[in-house]
Amino acid sequence: MSVNQDYERAIREAEPVIAADDPDSALPSPRLGADSLIWKFYGDSRGVLGFQRLAGTENCIEQLGQAVLDHSVIFDDFLGRAKRTGPPVMKTVYSTEPQKWGRTVRDFHRNIKGEISDGSRYHALNPELFYWAHATFVDQVLYITDTFIRRLSYAEKVQIFEESKVWYELYGVSARSQPQTYEEFLAYWDDMLSRFIPHKTVVYATGYIRQGLPRPKKVPAPVWNVVSAPLNAFLRTVIVGTLPQQMRDVCGLEWNDKRERNFQRFARIMRTLNPVFNRLPLRWLYVPWAYRAWREVGVDPRPLHNTPAA
Repeated sequence: MSVNQDYERAIREAEPVIAADDPDSALPSPRLGADSLIWKFYGDSRGVLGFQRLAGTENCIEQLGQAVLDHSVIFDDFLGRAKRTGPPVMKTVYSTEPQKWGRTVRDFHRNIKGEISDGSRYHALNPELFYWAHATFVDQVLYITDTFIRRLSYAEKVQIFEESKVWYELYGVSARSQPQTYEEFLAYWDDMLSRFIPHKTVVYATGYIRQGLPRPKKVPAPVWNVVSAPLNAFLRTVIVGTLPQQMRDVCGLEWNDKRERNFQRFARIMRTLNPVFNRLPLRWLYVPWAYRAWREVGVDPRPLHNTPAA
């Protein structure tokens, strides 16, 4: 039986289920801090290697892909959308007002609703849909760290998942669809992969991989042909290598044993270089929001969590 046995029914309810905000509550709001593994790894600059995994897996679920198609400017301003949506999520982890930013992210989605191909409705704040979007960020932390930074122990993976519950609580959306254990999360993830479809949003968003990077107007074609060859090879090996096979399949992205070997070689080199990365200036190692947060708490994360916990 599917771990998401009620998923199809619940997501088609298409109703927001929002946690009540109590401005007079004396209880401190939940937050993550410098002692968490999510703080250590989420804002690491190497996370850029997983941008396509994060953005793509989200939009392989029809309701989310359709929401982006209906309400976003992804087709006209892909990079602009990323710049507008990325920082608020990052600030939910790293700011001194995480609940404020979590609620801001939630409230961005209050009017995101519509219909999918079978005529059923969707709403971005339906817990099944909103949690799926969050799950892709949890996967991002787990996958990028374990693949490109250093191997995580099982205990650390469990810890990251448990911390992700605090992260999700900051958004103020019902957690009814949230797995309760790391093992349940893995089963949930596999089940969601089986639901992937070739939605227009994600097929469009991966077109640069299939067709090659577009030539900038000011770069002559002969020059671009030379310059773009290694860039496209990198995309088709490293970026496609980060994707689940189910996403490669629905997006028509070629993969083979040779590329898999090259990808694994690149990943091993990145992990081997982790001590070198940890000698970089902090502002180079972390994205700006994470860098500022570490500076504000007066903690240098570079010596922290560099060997797997038991």
